[in-house]
Amino acid sequence: MNTSELARRDKFQFSMLLNDKRYRSYTFQFFALFILICAMAYLGKNLLENLAAAGLNISYSFLGEPSGYDINQRLIEYNSQSTHLRASIVGVLNTLLVAFLGCIAATFFGVTAGILRLSNNWIVAKLMMIYVEIFRNVPVLIWILIIHSVFLAFLPQPKAFRGENPEATMLWDAFAFTGRGFYIPKPIFNDGSLIVIITFILSIIGVFAFRYYARQKLYSEGKLLETRWTSVAIFFIPTILIYFALGNPITLEYPELKGFNFKGGIHARGSLISLWFALSIYTGAFIAEVVRAGIQSVDKGQSEAAGALGMRPNFIMNLVILPQALRVIVPPLISFYLNITKNSSLALAVGYMDITGTLGGITLNQTGRAIEAVLLLMLFYLVISLSISAIMNVYNRSIMLKER
Repeated sequence: MNTSELARRDKFQFSMLLNDKRYRSYTFQFFALFILICAMAYLGKNLLENLAAAGLNISYSFLGEPSGYDINQRLIEYNSQSTHLRASIVGVLNTLLVAFLGCIAATFFGVTAGILRLSNNWIVAKLMMIYVEIFRNVPVLIWILIIHSVFLAFLPQPKAFRGENPEATMLWDAFAFTGRGFYIPKPIFNDGSLIVIITFILSIIGVFAFRYYARQKLYSEGKLLETRWTSVAIFFIPTILIYFALGNPITLEYPELKGFNFKGGIHARGSLISLWFALSIYTGAFIAEVVRAGIQSVDKGQSEAAGALGMRPNFIMNLVILPQALRVIVPPLISFYLNITKNSSLALAVGYMDITGTLGGITLNQTGRAIEAVLLLMLFYLVISLSISAIMNVYNRSIMLKER
C-alpha cells in the first residue's frame, strides 16, 4: 500500500464516526449527551408551563423577607426579624459545624477501634468487635434519639449546681455538662489577638512540616529523629511566648450559674452534642472496619522486617504499616465523610436547626416556595459533597504509588 492510499485512509470522513473505533465512542457519547439535554429541557419546559398555568413562578425574593422564627443554636447573630436568607446561612453554618466535628471524631473513633480490633489482647479485640457490630447494624436515626435521651436523662440540670452542697459540680470551675447542653469558656479577643492566632496556625503548619521532614529523613537516610517532644515544643513555645509578650491579648469568659441557668461562655446545646456524638460513633464503626482491612492488606513481612531492625511496635504501626494502609483506607473514607454530611439532615429529630430544618423546613412551610427551597438544598449538599471529594481525592493521589 503506497503513501497516497494511506493518506486517503487517514483522511477524516463522516462514515468514520460509526465505522472507526477511534471516533465511535465519542459519537455515542455525543448522542447520549444530546438526548440528556433534550430530556432535561423538556422537563424544565413542562415545569415552567405547569407553574404558569397554576399562576406560579420561580422566584427567590422570599429570601429577603423576615423569617419570623428563632434558632436556638447559632454561630452568627440572628433574631426572628432577620431575613430567610440569614436563617439559611445560620442553618448552613450549623450543618458545616456538625459535619466538621463529626468527621474529626469519627476518624478518631474509627482509627482507634480499627487498630484495637487487631490487638493481641482478646478482651480488647472482642470489645471493639461488639462496638462495630452493634453500631453498624442499627440505623443512625435510632442512635441519635437514644443518645439524646440518655443525655437528657442522666446529665444534671443547671439547678443541680446550686446551693452550698450542690448535687453536681463544674469541671475545673470552667466546664459544666448539663442536660441542656455543655457550657465551656468563651475566648475574648483583644488587641494583638490576631498575631497570636497567626502564630498558632504557623505552629501547626510547622509541626506537620517537621514531621514530614523527619519521615523523609528516615526513609532516605535511615535516621530516626525524635519527633514527639520536638513537635510539642514547636506547637506550644512560639504561641506562648507571643501570647505573654503581647500582654495576654486573649482572655476567657467563664460560664457562671445565674438564676436558673448558666450565663456567659459558649453554650453547646444538647441537640448539637447528641447529634455530633451519634454521627461520630456510628460512622466510626464503619471506618474501623476499613482501617482493619487496610492494616491487614499490608504484608506481614513488612512488620516482621521492621521488628527485625529493632523498631518498637508503635513506630512500626506509625511509620511502616499505616502509611501503606492509607492507600486502601482513604478511598472509602471519602464516602463516610460524605455520609456524615448528608446524615446531618436528621438533626431535626432532636431539635437541632441545620439547613434542612431552616431552609427545607420552617422557611419552606412559611413561604410555600417548595421548588426554590429544594433546589437550594440540592445545590448546597452537591457543593459540599463535591468539595469534600475534591479535597480527599487530592490527598488520595498524593499517597498513591507512583509508577515509573
